[in-house]
Amino acid sequence: MYSGLLIILLPLIAGYLIPLKNRPLLHIVNQLLSWMVYVILFIMGISLAFLDNLSANLLLIFKYAAVCFLCIFVMNYAALWLLERRRPWKSEHKQEKLPSRIHMALESLKLCGVVIGGFALGLTQWHWLTFASQASEIALLFLLALVGIQLRNSSMTLRQIILNRRGMMVGMVVAVSALAGGAIAALLLGLPLKTGLALASGYGWYSLSGIVLTDSFGPVIGSAAFFNDLARELCAIMLIPTLVRTSRSTALGLCGATSMDFTLPVLQRSGGLDMVPPAVVHGFVLSLIAPVLMAFFSA
Repeated sequence: MYSGLLIILLPLIAGYLIPLKNRPLLHIVNQLLSWMVYVILFIMGISLAFLDNLSANLLLIFKYAAVCFLCIFVMNYAALWLLERRRPWKSEHKQEKLPSRIHMALESLKLCGVVIGGFALGLTQWHWLTFASQASEIALLFLLALVGIQLRNSSMTLRQIILNRRGMMVGMVVAVSALAGGAIAALLLGLPLKTGLALASGYGWYSLSGIVLTDSFGPVIGSAAFFNDLARELCAIMLIPTLVRTSRSTALGLCGATSMDFTLPVLQRSGGLDMVPPAVVHGFVLSLIAPVLMAFFSA
């Protein structure tokens, strides 16, 4: 258990210990991170094509993803609604013109296309593709090191995190309620509890959860994690403009870890500038704990 945990955490910690002040180098790290996500998801698609009883497993993937998404979404929504009732988050901001939600959704769906492309290549059953799992492990270690570097150099200080109570509160509510949803999903699906908790630990970070869980549980659970977290982001993009009028905490919390990057423009234009600091802190906190929890429950 502990060796598996260390294999995932060591590159993350090693990357976090590397301070980078050079902006061109930071840009290269960010670019590499984007490319590695596509590379690893492509490899994940190849591994999926080598599954035994492929058609049955595809149905299983979508069943796991659908049940996990519904359980986690409902638990998150209920907990965030309760938080908004107890601690209302008021604002006089009027919504700005939003970026095209359809365009943003299509950007997310491009990653699905990468997985499908890898899957199509894997169906050829070429002999050299059988090394996909080993290639995935090496690429994962490199990706985690890059994630660590990015987190270290994200300009967020411990003081900024502690002082933004709303971002911290929403982040903690999302973290705990998502795990409760994962536990319920595991019960409904007949999966081990730690598998359900691992599936819930991605917090919308689909590009990492699919990779980590594929490495630990195989391509069925890894693919289910990917589609579960991708569905979370797509739903958040569609619901933010409506939810922010009645429950700002819910609008933020449903974004999960993506609130500090992909869904941040929608949050800012829907909820105003005062939405940005909590969104960044919320996303940072979930991005920080997601790899640790996934590693812990996957070990």
